[in-house]
Amino acid sequence: MSGHIGAEIFGVDLRAPLEPAVVAEIRAALLKWKVVFFRDQPLTPAQQIAFGRLFGEVTPGHPTLPTLEGHPEVFPLDSRAYQGLGDSFRVKSLWHTDVTFVLNPPMGSILRGLIVPPYGGDTQWTNLVTAYETLSPEVRTFIDGLHAVHVNQLHLEYGDGNKLAAQFASTPYETVHPVVRVHPETGERALFVNPNFTKRIVELSNTEGKAILNLLYEHLATPAFTVRFRWQPDSIAFWDNRATAHLVPTDYGHLGYDRVMHRITLAGDVPVGPDGKPSEALEGGSFS
Repeated sequence: MSGHIGAEIFGVDLRAPLEPAVVAEIRAALLKWKVVFFRDQPLTPAQQIAFGRLFGEVTPGHPTLPTLEGHPEVFPLDSRAYQGLGDSFRVKSLWHTDVTFVLNPPMGSILRGLIVPPYGGDTQWTNLVTAYETLSPEVRTFIDGLHAVHVNQLHLEYGDGNKLAAQFASTPYETVHPVVRVHPETGERALFVNPNFTKRIVELSNTEGKAILNLLYEHLATPAFTVRFRWQPDSIAFWDNRATAHLVPTDYGHLGYDRVMHRITLAGDVPVGPDGKPSEALEGGSFS
């Protein structure tokens, strides 16, 4: 779907049992293109969970936020839920990799569109392997040995979102991850920082670390590394959380449209950097 990331897969019904060869083909496409898309897949929550289990263990929906009633593995992203909070605020939309504040961030995420605006509401993904590989050799050598602290925090665009922020951080998580992680299946190196959850670089002063992180954030958002997906009802996006970051849309709320999505996540391993050093939990530990 673009030069570096994203492929659409046709000719498969995800509600039906899939042969091992089909599962292997989907996994191969995922590893190559980092995010794969399916159209016209009217899955129930149970069917979405069953599809996810073909690729790994399905985790609870979220470490701190509410999950779908009757299906604790499903994390609902429902624009209607914010209408009753009473605060006038907007959460800042920042590039992020899902749940990197835990010791073992998800291997992958599977998101299904239920209610989709007729226009607006697209999601974007970026290829963090390409982002790493297109840095100069000197910068790659420098960041290969760095480690960064990730925490579960919310950033507000404006207003008072204290209720949601407090809920998001109700169980504190703080983890040191490598700035560059080695993909456990492909051996590729990928940037593993994101402006949503990465707080600081351990080996650098705050001033130095902020400058390096801002450089990496700007670089990973390079448009050429990205794909933009226009949702339809019953569309599915399945992304490799070890090699991508994504951006939540903010271009539909003013139109008065609702947007409802269901996400499941697959259990991941503990990231390891090029130096062979695994991540370390400072608070909160693993999630599964």
